[in-house]
Amino acid sequence: MAMTPLAREDNSDIVAEINITPLTDIFLVLLIIFMITSSAIVESGGRVNLPSAVKTQSEPRGITVTITPNREIYVNQKKVTEASLENSLREVLNASPDKIVILRGDRDVLLGQAVKVLSIIKKAGASEIAIAAESEKTAR
Repeated sequence: MAMTPLAREDNSDIVAEINITPLTDIFLVLLIIFMITSSAIVESGGRVNLPSAVKTQSEPRGITVTITPNREIYVNQKKVTEASLENSLREVLNASPDKIVILRGDRDVLLGQAVKVLSIIKKAGASEIAIAAESEKTAR
């Protein structure tokens, strides 16, 4: 689109304005796309396939402890060893006003490993422990 002045006088200045509305629209669309994809990417620890349950209920956000099939343990998103789990969890629990811990374990994790981690969570000072599961409707 060429910009030509309609009337030309010797003393008049040419005023050319750039329309930034389309540029603003593009930036807003990109911002929304990045916000949606970044919230979908965020995970609390390692990648796990949660077991399915007949009835689930939504719990408030808490501290997550994740056990992967490879026996890796994460407190929130920080990888810890089994020996340092209690101390790491105690530090995070002391900084949190509510002492809720959500255990996210893969469906292939053995029951003995899960019970061992549950006892460490309780020893670290958690007041409530929730076990994460998918409802059977959304289970893969």
